[in-house]
Amino acid sequence: MQRYFIKNEQLTNEVVEITGDDVAHITKVMRMQAGDEVICVNEDGKAVLVQLSQFDPSSVKGTVLNEVDNETELPIRVTVAQGLPKGDKLETIVQKGTELGAYSFAPFSASRSIVKWDEKKGTKKTERLQKIAKEAAEQAHRLFVPTVAKPVPLKAVAEALTHYNVCIVCDEEEAKQGEKANLKRAFAMLKPGMSLLVIVGPEGGLTREEVALLSAKGAVSCSIGPRIVRTETAAMYVLAALSYQFEL
Repeated sequence: MQRYFIKNEQLTNEVVEITGDDVAHITKVMRMQAGDEVICVNEDGKAVLVQLSQFDPSSVKGTVLNEVDNETELPIRVTVAQGLPKGDKLETIVQKGTELGAYSFAPFSASRSIVKWDEKKGTKKTERLQKIAKEAAEQAHRLFVPTVAKPVPLKAVAEALTHYNVCIVCDEEEAKQGEKANLKRAFAMLKPGMSLLVIVGPEGGLTREEVALLSAKGAVSCSIGPRIVRTETAAMYVLAALSYQFEL
């Protein structure tokens, strides 16, 4: 069953109007016809089963058959603060992180970030990442599309720590020293409905000064096992562990 995210105003009087790029996907990619059914989810997370009935070049309309009650959101609202990595790794992080339940993504520039985004490039890349998040959320049957923020300096991430119930830093130096308990302690502090900030450095990790800055603001430095993982793997580990802890 195909799933499409719509704005609240597109669901009115038991009628749904789908617009934008999704029209081409429905008509040209999926080749749907009148009578076919899809699921539409509005900005409030309301999911409805829709029977398509009217096809126009710029929109597809359908009738709401019933509301779909299917809770697929991770009980903890997880924001992944990711140090800017090289290449297309951030696209992978957003895609897989969305599939695993991340609530939002906050890229940041760290001392060891090789990639630098200017204003023009940053806007274009953020738009692409937001589209990737939308497509991944549809595939994963999410009720919300994670937001992807524009990159900020690490200091801005540190100043935002007070907005979260729990904040952790994935730190390879802790793993090298055999630390094993901090992640478990952080999870023990969480309850459904709370928020968690997961901070991951770029390739090469965060510097000791950066970890000290975050720790001084209240973040807990954690290892995520004895093996050193790539930057694009770290947040996935935490999200999978959270799912096991709270959903299984």
